[in-house]
Amino acid sequence: MRIVALLLVVLTATACASPTVAELDGRRSGTNSPVRQLTPPGVTDVLADARARVDENLAGRNGFTPPSRPSPAVRGGSTIAFVAADLTNGGVNTVSQGVAEAAAAIGWRVVPFDGKGSAQGRADALNQAIASRPAGIVLGGFDATEQAATIKQADQNGVPVVGWHAGTEPGPIPHAGVFTNVTTDPLEVAWLAAAHAIAESGGRAGVVVLTDSQYEIAVRKAQAMRAYVELCSGCAVLSYEDSPIADADARMPSLVSSLLQRNGDRLGYLLGVNGNYFGAAKSALRDAGRPAAGSPFSIAAGDGDAAEFQRIRTGDYQAATVAEPMLLHGWQLVDELNRAIAGRDPSGFVAKPALITKRSVPSGAVFDPQSGYREIYRKVWGKS
Repeated sequence: MRIVALLLVVLTATACASPTVAELDGRRSGTNSPVRQLTPPGVTDVLADARARVDENLAGRNGFTPPSRPSPAVRGGSTIAFVAADLTNGGVNTVSQGVAEAAAAIGWRVVPFDGKGSAQGRADALNQAIASRPAGIVLGGFDATEQAATIKQADQNGVPVVGWHAGTEPGPIPHAGVFTNVTTDPLEVAWLAAAHAIAESGGRAGVVVLTDSQYEIAVRKAQAMRAYVELCSGCAVLSYEDSPIADADARMPSLVSSLLQRNGDRLGYLLGVNGNYFGAAKSALRDAGRPAAGSPFSIAAGDGDAAEFQRIRTGDYQAATVAEPMLLHGWQLVDELNRAIAGRDPSGFVAKPALITKRSVPSGAVFDPQSGYREIYRKVWGKS
């Protein structure tokens, strides 16, 4: 079953950190485990680190081959639920397509439930999914902590739950009842986006960081971008803006106008936790007479969708994004759910992100690494 929708992820206008941002600074909500520091360890020359980080990522495409140890398919003919944060979000939609591909390969059916971009909508969608008695549930793009009580209810009733972007780190989320969370390392994503700004500016970047405090992973990425830029003595974080992604079209034009008035030519880079901010920012930048391929340069720390690729390809008010292999993530989600249903351990696989610039932008609509992961998973499940 193919779940169809388009993307919309954006941010807008309330500057500085909200209480939610402050609460999440330096700890992971709902867990007792220590959180990694927000900057890479051992960095003494951030410009050199930034250049090396960017060059290494652009030079290679390793890190996209999943484990090949057999994990035979179970419960053929089962139905699983895909509970989306918002099916108008392009990243969520692309992951859902990967889940649908993989489910067909393993012999399952997928039913989508749309949270429609609100906490209440997500709660309703999750409850509807549980009531449908699926063999398992995939969370698509929202924090498991937000719906932890309901997720635990599903888990306790024998319905395993896996998530995509369901927390700030890849791996199990035991406090919320999530078998495992599939994502790239959000700190690596954030550092790569910030590194591109520092490297391109020669260590003189003036940046604004855009986030959405509704999403823990977005906050974590934004904090890491800010912290990495702050390592650069010649750079400046001009402001940290917290604004709902779902309101980007309405709010980004006025926010960008305000940022331009406030900062003038000091504003060289917009660093956003998602590329949808920049589609919404175009009109304000154009009205201000800013060139489509010029400053301020927009760089997204995820997810890498078709609209972003087109803007990067044509030099249309976006310079770069850090893409995740979202179709691969969809296949991995099905593999992890199969492992959960069978009583096996999570795979532990964490795919790498990829910096996408005009020189490396894919010709197609998604970043889909040619690692042979589809055939690997078919063999893992005994379906090749």
